Amino acid sequence: MNTIYIVIAFLAGCGLPLQAAANARLGKAVASPFAAATLQLFVATILLFLAVAAGGALPALGRLGLVPWWQLLGGLASAMYVVAGIVFIPRIGAVTTIGLFIAGQAFTSLLLDGAGLLGVVQRAPGPFTWLGAACVAAGILLIVRGQRPAAGAPPRRIEPAWVAAAALCGGVLPVQGALNAAVARTVGAPLVVSLTSFAVATAGMATVLALVMALNRNERPKLGGLCAVPWWAWLGGPVGVCYVTTVFLALPVIGAAATVGFTIAGQQVVAILTDRFGLFGLPKSAVSGVRLVGAMVLLAGVVSIKLP
Repeated sequence: MNTIYIVIAFLAGCGLPLQAAANARLGKAVASPFAAATLQLFVATILLFLAVAAGGALPALGRLGLVPWWQLLGGLASAMYVVAGIVFIPRIGAVTTIGLFIAGQAFTSLLLDGAGLLGVVQRAPGPFTWLGAACVAAGILLIVRGQRPAAGAPPRRIEPAWVAAAALCGGVLPVQGALNAAVARTVGAPLVVSLTSFAVATAGMATVLALVMALNRNERPKLGGLCAVPWWAWLGGPVGVCYVTTVFLALPVIGAAATVGFTIAGQQVVAILTDRFGLFGLPKSAVSGVRLVGAMVLLAGVVSIKLP
């Protein structure tokens, strides 16, 4: 049974590079990354509502009243994560930002497991867990260092506060999974939990979009560009649904650290393939030996974390 959850966690992580590419393509079409994220979350919410209605699970929505209000806020993590990417990537670079996001996810999940926070079953870290954590950290560092900078890119000054904030924003995703798992224990309908999470995320992202538009008129979306986007640019929402649902289903079974670790592993494997073969309409780029070694060290760390 555990093997099934390991596989689906890995596959859910494999979809994240596609989600990033889809969001970027849609953001370019509407000339606003905030509008693109709001659209993707809204599409996911509509699809989930239709799935809940088709599955006859609408009555389960009534059980949301039994859930503590703060457990319903897990969806805000998705909005926070998207906004963090938009804010930090231009300032510290995409590779560094993603590396810090991953570091935040990895070590927050270890904290959730080790301390048994937010209803997560406590799993005392053993020697393999610490070894795996060290490997994950080393792998992330190698991946960041092994990424070839863009030609002519100026050197960046990275403020310590940005590093801490980016890692913190990555750490909200395991918290989201733990909160959604807690809601699932009360509601008992996985798709209803996902629907609630994405409805909250959509509301949060729409609020951010409204604030940005109020402060900067240049951020007003240009919806005419939507007619020219490829079909896969709309897959960001469905991929996000698969990721969020997988995480809160797998987390109680294999633990937060293992769940997040295997999604990270899947993300890195597909990211390397994307660069090597130019998937999702992105340009091909060479994959350095250091980055490959980093990915293998990270994968070894993830497997080590799951060992008894």
